[in-house]
Amino acid sequence: MKERLWTKSFIMLMAGNLFVFMSFQMLIPILPPYIKSLGASGIEIGLVTALFSIGAVLSRPFIGFMLEYRPRKALVIIGALMLLAITVLYPISQVIVIFLLFRFLHGLAWGWSTTVNGTAAADAIPNSRLGEGMGYYGLSVTIGMVIAPSLGIFLFNVTSFKNLIFISSILGIIAIVLLLFVRYQTPESVLQTRREELTFSYFGSSVDKTSWFPAFITLLVSLGYGAITTFIVIFGQERGISQIFLFYILNAIMSSISRPFAGKWFDEKGPRGLVLLCTFITFAGMWVLSFANSNFLIAVAGALFGVGFGCLIPTLQSWALVITPANRRGVVNGMIFSSIDLGIGLSGLIFGLIAEFVGTASLFRIGSLFLIVAIIMVVLSEKKKQQSATERVVS
Repeated sequence: MKERLWTKSFIMLMAGNLFVFMSFQMLIPILPPYIKSLGASGIEIGLVTALFSIGAVLSRPFIGFMLEYRPRKALVIIGALMLLAITVLYPISQVIVIFLLFRFLHGLAWGWSTTVNGTAAADAIPNSRLGEGMGYYGLSVTIGMVIAPSLGIFLFNVTSFKNLIFISSILGIIAIVLLLFVRYQTPESVLQTRREELTFSYFGSSVDKTSWFPAFITLLVSLGYGAITTFIVIFGQERGISQIFLFYILNAIMSSISRPFAGKWFDEKGPRGLVLLCTFITFAGMWVLSFANSNFLIAVAGALFGVGFGCLIPTLQSWALVITPANRRGVVNGMIFSSIDLGIGLSGLIFGLIAEFVGTASLFRIGSLFLIVAIIMVVLSEKKKQQSATERVVS
């Protein structure tokens, strides 16, 4: 008999996280043009993303440490309340410096909320179905990231910034209500741990030694993916591709279809073979995208990314969680999310510099090299694992 996955609390946690992402992600595409309308320079517009990423990365070690000894519910609700409070404050930030300060604080709150919510989800999933469960949980992230930006752009074009913030706040309130009614399952080892028994180390709460490898692979593949998130709209304009949104739609559809199968593979056969397959499919998607000159090829690239990258990230997260003690899951979740943020953030900087010398299509091909490095490292780790197993049998 399989352990039960679809509990009321797990469903409400997924729904709450979906509304958290909807509330947050609908602001992503409209904050740069909004601050530009306030008279911001190019550097200040760039800081909208940079300061947010810095805030998210800085906060995660602290919340990861707190998750080693604190029950989940209060931390989840505090994170959602902080996100809501900063969202409500945006319309009063007519001074650019204050707006950028709010953006940094938003990053701190986002790092808090994503780490806590992901840890609460892992706690609610039976270990025997961790891969499958995290795959389903990841859909709340994917759906929010696909639907919300389009909604934000539409609202920005047809109504005022204050009205957009009002709608975002309503979504945030719905998230809080849903998250309040979740029955959280804090591991016994966490409940038995007292704050006085632990010593905070920023590095120790940023990196978990047992799961550094899947986190590093996450960083590598995010470096490759960052080239797409930064330049795909520009690429579509260069190629005269009018329906660039097809990439995101097919990405979401194929990710939703394939994740349950990938999760079951993970639970039955382990992570390495699945990581290799997903990374290769993502690699193929980047090359199809680099040659795309039609809406059809854009859709094909999006479908490949949905199967590849859409399954790769939750697989790497599940891999890190399954080899980590329950009381360190907060640290591990923070490390995985920070790997994604650092990868995409550094990618924007790296490929922004390279873009001065090569065409946009070449950026995608160069970005795919990070995936090749990831494949080589996973293959070598598998060989090392097999060699160690053989040596144990011989001895």
